[in-house]
Amino acid sequence: MMLKDTYHLSNGIEIPKLGLGTWMIDNDEVAQAVVDAVEIGYRHIDTAQAYQNESGVGEGIRACGVDREDLFITTKLAAEVKSYEEAVSAIDQSLETMGLDYVDMMIIHSPQPWKDFGGEDRYFGGNREAWKALEEAYQAGKIRAIGLSNFQNEDVENILSACTVKPMVNQILAHISNTPFELIQYTQEQDILVEAYSPIAHGELLKNEKVVNLAEKYGVSVPQLSIRYVLQLGLLPLPKTANPDHMKNNADVDFTISDEDMDFLKNIETIKDYGEASVMPVFGGKL
Repeated sequence: MMLKDTYHLSNGIEIPKLGLGTWMIDNDEVAQAVVDAVEIGYRHIDTAQAYQNESGVGEGIRACGVDREDLFITTKLAAEVKSYEEAVSAIDQSLETMGLDYVDMMIIHSPQPWKDFGGEDRYFGGNREAWKALEEAYQAGKIRAIGLSNFQNEDVENILSACTVKPMVNQILAHISNTPFELIQYTQEQDILVEAYSPIAHGELLKNEKVVNLAEKYGVSVPQLSIRYVLQLGLLPLPKTANPDHMKNNADVDFTISDEDMDFLKNIETIKDYGEASVMPVFGGKL
């Protein structure tokens, strides 16, 4: 398993190469998911204000039996927070809700409020204000690393043009059949680590016959192939599950996809339908 492997963020902090996503895990169930993941060997847990499960994640952290400093906990500033004052308050609220003295990383969940996701207004001013609040919390030791999520090139450039602390990550939708190579390259050129959420396309890759066939070739599951693909692009995958068996399977990715097969996977037809998840803005829906 590669649960002990890490990337180094631009400020020198180590971040485990594989994280546990907690989107859509209810608050009353997520504590057990955290405990199970840590028992398996996970040390990187990803939550968000929008998930409404921060308190449960905090409970799991306290119950898992591993020292706090040995865990890497990420949460996200709600996408609707686009003023300095709101961001300062929201940062402190996350710490209080989770019952933590600090979080390892906090990122802006989206450059736009979810109701405006994909629209023309990029909220440049509001994002700079939210970033200022994150910078101050970082300097105060409340947060060990700060970053972005769902930011396109122009959104990243907006922050870089005004920041005193550079973003350390950009968490984006990236998986087989939907890999934004131009955004990934641009982000990596700025020395910003790219994290990949929904690396299994919210389960839709399990239905892709070409992906299923290639997974069989390697003797692995579709989730394992999907996670390995993301890792070989230099990204940090965040598969979401509350199932301990799936957690173990997702972490057992100590194999190598050949260059030929990586090229094949990079060029698989773009996914058009995320099933029930298609209603979510990041999957093309509108709130």
